[in-house]
Amino acid sequence: MRLLAALLVWLTFAASAAAAPSALDEALKAGAAAPSAGPQRTERIEAELVPMSVWAAPGSTAIVAVRQKIQPGWHTYWRNQGDSGGPTTLDWTLPAGVKAGQIVWPLPERQRLQGLMNYGYSDAVFLPVPVDIPADARPGQTLRLKVVAHVFVCSDQMCVPEDLDLALDLQVQDGAAPLDPRHGAAIQSVVQSAPRPAGIEARAQFADGQLTLTATGGPLAEIGTGAAPTWAYFFPFEGGVIDHAAVQTGQRGPDGLTLSVAAGRSLSADGLTGPIAGVLATNLGAWEISATPGPALPGATGAGALTSGETPAQAPVDLAAFAQAALFALLGGLILNLMPCVFPILAMKAAALSRSAHHPGEARRDGLAFLAGVLTTFLILAGALLALRAGGQALGWGFQLQSPGVVAGLALLMLAVALNLSGVFHIGAGLQGAGSGPMSRLPGALGAFFTGVLAVVVAAPCTAPFMAFALGAALLMPWPMALAVFLMLGLGLALPYVLISFSPGLLARLPRPGPWMEGLRNLLAFPMYGAALWLVWVFARQTGGDALALLFTAGLMLALGLWLAGRFQAARTLGHRGLLPGFAVLGVLVLALGLAGIAARSAPLAGPASAEPSGPLASQPWSPEAVQTALAEGRPVLVNFTADWCVTCKINEGAALSSRRTAETLKAHDAVYLVADWTRRDDAITAELERHGRSGVPLYLLYTPGRPEPRILPQLLTDGVIIDALGAKKS
Repeated sequence: MRLLAALLVWLTFAASAAAAPSALDEALKAGAAAPSAGPQRTERIEAELVPMSVWAAPGSTAIVAVRQKIQPGWHTYWRNQGDSGGPTTLDWTLPAGVKAGQIVWPLPERQRLQGLMNYGYSDAVFLPVPVDIPADARPGQTLRLKVVAHVFVCSDQMCVPEDLDLALDLQVQDGAAPLDPRHGAAIQSVVQSAPRPAGIEARAQFADGQLTLTATGGPLAEIGTGAAPTWAYFFPFEGGVIDHAAVQTGQRGPDGLTLSVAAGRSLSADGLTGPIAGVLATNLGAWEISATPGPALPGATGAGALTSGETPAQAPVDLAAFAQAALFALLGGLILNLMPCVFPILAMKAAALSRSAHHPGEARRDGLAFLAGVLTTFLILAGALLALRAGGQALGWGFQLQSPGVVAGLALLMLAVALNLSGVFHIGAGLQGAGSGPMSRLPGALGAFFTGVLAVVVAAPCTAPFMAFALGAALLMPWPMALAVFLMLGLGLALPYVLISFSPGLLARLPRPGPWMEGLRNLLAFPMYGAALWLVWVFARQTGGDALALLFTAGLMLALGLWLAGRFQAARTLGHRGLLPGFAVLGVLVLALGLAGIAARSAPLAGPASAEPSGPLASQPWSPEAVQTALAEGRPVLVNFTADWCVTCKINEGAALSSRRTAETLKAHDAVYLVADWTRRDDAITAELERHGRSGVPLYLLYTPGRPEPRILPQLLTDGVIIDALGAKKS
């Protein structure tokens, strides 16, 4: 269960409603009006307590139902709501001797919302309830049935808890009663089709993060002789058992079927400790099962594959949402140029502009090459991200920097770029002409293309304003639309440089080429050295001391190899020839890369240590349970979703979250500060980011007791924003 805060609100409503009968009795004694029979309406839902039969016989079990008529765009929930929301609950006030049973739940719909899967109902639904009528009930008597229906009504943007006071006057008569002419047939159909136990034997196995269910017998035993199921899906009664949003795969056999699905958080944490109960739904019917731990049952595989019953038609393409996501991606890419992650790349852009400022044709070529590098890299990263997510991986934007190997490689690449800008070695020196000197650049369009590639790789840890919505929406779209949104983000990132490259008037204002260009290039090497040091620090946070020592050695070997390469280039310029120096350079560089690979492989499998307090603000590791516990105590909760490779996150933490004013304000409100560290891959954090429409960090959530959803704070944070959000007065 991912929406623990929402459930806490629901529990609060349920607890307050539990006292409703006594409060209602007191109101009746004071002359207040009782709930009237008939529909009760809000802006989102209409509900009514209706009978299946015209009357009830003494000593019988009558069926009444809560009829929900739900407004378009809204939905209510099944007994296990899935990843968000809360189930409908009923608090009864009944005459003496009358007893109400549990809701007979109809088979729910599957409702995908971003990266979540909910189980519930839309449009209209009947929730039947058996009601025992006492044998001493008198024919001609009217039984007043009253119930408070606590309903969570949600749309794609918000959830509203509704409390509806419903009543029904049920007549008592002898003999069999006919169906109620208004709703009797519909309620009877729901009761007859609702999933029930059917003699199906089921087993459950848990291994490597996967839950495998095998089921045979009962109606499944007829698979070999009758119609075969084409799809199957398991709805667990309890949340946290499975990853609700994960794809369920299956096979049918001559005597039953097998389903496999990613395990949920509770199962992954506690293991398989007892039976797993739920509803097994197929195109042939739906039945309740209870899978006990044990080996797979024979006869449940080998006769063909099963699908989960979901088709792309269930998620129609929204062109308006696509257009909005594309526009926001363009704006986010533009703003990304101002984010701290991109500062090192600005140095390379400045060096390129200074070189081609007074050559308009060359400047336009470099601008287009830079755009091509940006778009190509965005396309590759986006394609990899979408492909991995389609394969069931829980990944988000910046996923490549969660790998110590990628971080180590980028650190060495940044060091190489810095050494190139410092003039230690030259790429394409032979193409630059003898009189051009040691130009610290890549040759022509190739250099601009490479700068575009590096810009995207380094910018990936950042999420600028507007990017969060755009990327969150893109990950839910069909892949052609998703790739188009990512390309619009790349266009926004490259657009300022391209526009300047095509503006001769602006370029002409730069000084003419001269010795100052070499000094500028050398100066611009230092942001790249800084980027390399930052990546080494991230690598250290992801790994440990031994791996860090290996990476330092790899960096030393890389610097030595590139220095030797520079000496080799100088010797060739003077006319000296020989293969031995070239082989020496190659050997040292291979050694550097080998050491970096060993360092990355020696990284621990576990994520980084829990977050340490930063400044005066003490923190605790984030978990849904920690949020729920704090809210249950009536304490606000501030959650910081961060990563060591997210420069914006670190700036916010230094400027706002380490502020003494922030610490004092949180202490004054008895608030809890939780840190969700995404430096290394964490599927639970990825899922929580997706639940709030984000594909990367930073994300700041402020939970308040009594509210179903947290407040999302701005990505560029100040202590004033936090203080205002907590309702504190500025001093």
